[in-house]
Formats: sequence, structure tokens, C-alpha cells
Amino acid sequence: MLKKIIHQTWIVISLTLCLVGIFSLPVIAAPAISTNPEVVNIDLGNAANELKFFPNELKLVAGKRYKLVLNNPSPQKHYFTAKDFADNSWTQKVEAGKVEIKGAIHELELKPGATAEWVLIPEKPGTYSLRCPIPGHTEAGMTGKIIISAE
Repeated sequence: MLKKIIHQTWIVISLTLCLVGIFSLPVIAAPAISTNPEVVNIDLGNAANELKFFPNELKLVAGKRYKLVLNNPSPQKHYFTAKDFADNSWTQKVEAGKVEIKGAIHELELKPGATAEWVLIPEKPGTYSLRCPIPGHTEAGMTGKIIISAE
């Protein structure tokens, strides 16, 4: 009988020590994930009618959420075309005026004075080309690069 009591006591002590050890481990907090995307402003041309993207080089990080705010201050329409970048990004939405578009996006056309917001997460690191495919615009220098880094 004494042997049985000692054995049961030993089990209780062992379990208690295990539980104390587990619950005394330091708590590691998960990294905070921002629900607010980082805003990147991009002008397609300017009021002087220059055929350029401002800026013409975007540096983004794979896995990070962005809101590209595209603005066309020029007197003519322009396209934001970056098919390979779009194919390697997850698009949450594109919002223009009172319209919200979801799904695969390959290019956006912005008429004079238009603004659009493209919320996305780049998924694959690499360097992607950006251009406006309207005849004469690419040739005049309306090109750029989108560089996605791993970190």
C-alpha cells in the first residue's frame, strides 16, 4: 500500500513539474501584420504632357500588401501595363470611381484626370517591365521597372 501511494505521489509531482515547465516558457508574440497597405503614388504622365511614369522605378517587397494609387494628370489617356508583374501578384481589388474590380488584372487604362487604386500583394521576386502601349508612348520613354525583392 505504501509503495502504491509513493508511486502515485511521484506521478503527481512529475506531472506538476512538467506543467510548471511548460507554462513558464517565454511567450513569443507573432509578428504584427498590418491591415493597412503601404501606399505608392504613381503618375502616368504629367500636366506638361511628358510621356513618362513618375516614378519610373518601383521597389516593392514580395508578400507585403500595397495600394498603388495611379493618377493621370496629363491631357491624354495612358495605360499602366505590367502583365508579368500582374501575373505574379495577388490582386485584392482595383477601385476607380464608384467601381471596384476583383480578379486578374493585366493593364489599367486611365483617361485624362482619372485616378485608380490597385491593392495587391506581389508574390514572386524579380524585375518586371512597365509600359504604356499606346502607339508612340513606349518609344517616347513611357516605360519603367517594377523590382520585387524577397525582403
